Amino acid sequence: MVDISADRWVAVLSGGLSHEREVSLRSGRRLSAALRSAGLTVTEWDADGMLLSRLATERPDAVVVALHGGEGENGAIQSILDMAGVPHVGTDPSACRRAWDKPTAKAEISRAGLTTPDWVALPHSTFRELGAQPVIDALVAKLGLPLMLKPDQGGSALGARVVREAAELPSAMVGALSYGDTVLVEQLVEGTEVAIGVVDGPEGPEALPAVQIEAAGGIYDYAARYTAGLTSYRVPAELDTSSAEELAIAAHRLLGLRDVSRTDAIIDREGTAHFLEVNVSPGLTETSLLPMAIEAADRSLGGVFAGLIEQAISRGHAGRLA
Repeated sequence: MVDISADRWVAVLSGGLSHEREVSLRSGRRLSAALRSAGLTVTEWDADGMLLSRLATERPDAVVVALHGGEGENGAIQSILDMAGVPHVGTDPSACRRAWDKPTAKAEISRAGLTTPDWVALPHSTFRELGAQPVIDALVAKLGLPLMLKPDQGGSALGARVVREAAELPSAMVGALSYGDTVLVEQLVEGTEVAIGVVDGPEGPEALPAVQIEAAGGIYDYAARYTAGLTSYRVPAELDTSSAEELAIAAHRLLGLRDVSRTDAIIDREGTAHFLEVNVSPGLTETSLLPMAIEAADRSLGGVFAGLIEQAISRGHAGRLA
């Protein structure tokens, strides 16, 4: 058990300028309230042009990144915090970059012999230079139907869409490419979607109880994620999730993630878990999955993150002594 000092001062970073700003603000508010309940002093900061000057003059004991999308997950803010010498909860910059880019993460997962749906990632320029229809025809010939399309980077299912007919592909491509320059096209695995939170403990990464996701419309899109009532959750899940838990821990270790992560997976009818993506800054809103899993484990959001804060501060002390 990590000892938690009651006089810790923590800055929670949220907001930013990504498409997920509003979700991030909600995550930051909830986490801040939970940390205050755990006895810490908390300041909420937006990730804006004042950040570096604040870090230089105010120097919190640690920073918790509650940013979603963009600089909050691609390693940029983490690099700034490292340069400023401020301990922070979460994954280091290089591993953030690997996890943030979905094709890169899937490639590493696949090379390690873990299961992930077959995929192709193509930049917008490919469709422009070679012609959209020939490329679409080649995709269908390679991967078949149905397909899942999503931006190669980003979260909250923004720009994601299931395609069951070839005629739907052009509009789905446009939707995905409106959130990035590259579209990830992968085979759609039919099954049960689950989310597995992983938290680093004294003995290494531990999987939290799996959250089983049942979206009313069948697709766990942005609206289903953040609109109360559109999705039902079962936690612990009502099926065998051992393969998904093993996959989440393996992904956490393989990609070099730290402190906390959430792996999204599909469990097919044979019980095999298929890696979809991993998130280094999971949502912490009222409808987010990680807090549900923490509660199902008979732990508190504030207690879990207070422990991670102490681990981050200890890493900072060790680094200065090295």
